[in-house]
Amino acid sequence: MRWEPRLCIHVKNCVRLGGVFDPDRRPWIDVDAADADAIAETVLTCPTGALRFRRLDGGAQEAAPGPPLVEPRPDGPLFVRGEIRIVDPDGRVIREDTRVALCRCGASGNKPFCDGSHRRIRFRTDVP
Repeated sequence: MRWEPRLCIHVKNCVRLGGVFDPDRRPWIDVDAADADAIAETVLTCPTGALRFRRLDGGAQEAAPGPPLVEPRPDGPLFVRGEIRIVDPDGRVIREDTRVALCRCGASGNKPFCDGSHRRIRFRTDVP
């Protein structure tokens, strides 16, 4: 299990799997609290890619995704899933991934990734 805090915007999909993910506990992830399939399924709901897993039990790894799918979130970031390559203005690869949350409010301190600043500045969109 890997967690990248700089990508986490606390959507909290992970905490739905009781016992495994508990932000009030240290360490906050207990991989022995559920079976590997349930943990993998939960991690795949993390829209930012902040949570990752690598199966050591022979179970399925994260499937190779298809073309990118962009989902604008109401009053929030763009959730992108698929084969994603993000490059800087000079063409250098910043990240290759399968799940990211991209800032669209302009206030993130972790651009191009969302850092949750949209909540602080009360960013609003007309996306239903």
